[in-house]
Amino acid sequence: MPEPRAPRQPDSPHEKRHTVHTKTRLAAALACTAAVLTWSLTTAGTAAAADPLTLTSGFYVSPESSPAVWVAANPTDSRAASIQTNIASRPIGRWFGTGSTGSAVASYVGKADSHDKLPVVVAYNLPGRDACGGESSGGAGSVAEYKTWISTFAAAIADRPAVVVIEPDALGDFSCMTQTAIDERLDMLRYATEMFQEKAPNTWAYLDGGNAGWTSAATMAPRLDAAGVDNVRGFSVNVSNYYSNSASLTYANAVNAELGGTARFVVDTSRNGNGSNGEWCNPAGRKLGTPPQTGGGAEMLLWVKTPGNSDGECGIAPTVPAGVFSPDLAMRLINGT
Repeated sequence: MPEPRAPRQPDSPHEKRHTVHTKTRLAAALACTAAVLTWSLTTAGTAAAADPLTLTSGFYVSPESSPAVWVAANPTDSRAASIQTNIASRPIGRWFGTGSTGSAVASYVGKADSHDKLPVVVAYNLPGRDACGGESSGGAGSVAEYKTWISTFAAAIADRPAVVVIEPDALGDFSCMTQTAIDERLDMLRYATEMFQEKAPNTWAYLDGGNAGWTSAATMAPRLDAAGVDNVRGFSVNVSNYYSNSASLTYANAVNAELGGTARFVVDTSRNGNGSNGEWCNPAGRKLGTPPQTGGGAEMLLWVKTPGNSDGECGIAPTVPAGVFSPDLAMRLINGT
């Protein structure tokens, strides 16, 4: 359940901003309704949605991110100030997976909305997720369970603005899956795109499209198409990986060309400041990338992965499980060591 809010004066600056955004959403909804017939008679292309960037005043920086929580719990640690300045103060994606409920999603996006900020959230709960890497295995127990979960996820966002990355690695894992599992996965992803289109009208959702070192653009584009990319805003690249902006943009533009140039894309730049050395699991010598922003060659450059969260028990963090924050990993990314 969302936290209760203290009473506010109706003429406060925040109230005025919130009222303006509410009116903007209403106008967008009315315009969208009026355009339904026209839209239905045209080629689908990239799914239309209200612009969450214009409905908000910047990306949401959560005080509940794992770096922020660590800094708050360790204020006298010599690393705290640097981690706060370089990581915890940045907008970072919030991942939801096994065990996450609609109330958790609603609470998170609700807090962002109460500050007129745009949250970046990640849906990560497909059955058999991380089929190739194995460090983040798990997910929903069945197709039916996943469809209920993702429908609840989308409904929890409702009409609040959000950016959603749908199932990192899902389309890159095919070489480690049976054809039956691939067919089921494509069905679940198509359903996910339909749910965000139907239940979260002010959300820009992006199907994950792998990274520059995994598959070719000619291979990835048909997978995105089969997974329902036309139902959402576009696709994401380089999530939780290290490929440079240049390599990621080249790959993403090639994928988009294969799709007919109709999709938009976002790039995860959280840890790509030094580019990739060919390793994906806590490699040494990596560095923080470009801070989150709109543009930069993509629709947005985002920190989807939390810098300092482990990729798994591997590389320079052999005892830190996947998804757990390590101040040592964070400092290495800050210093490029």
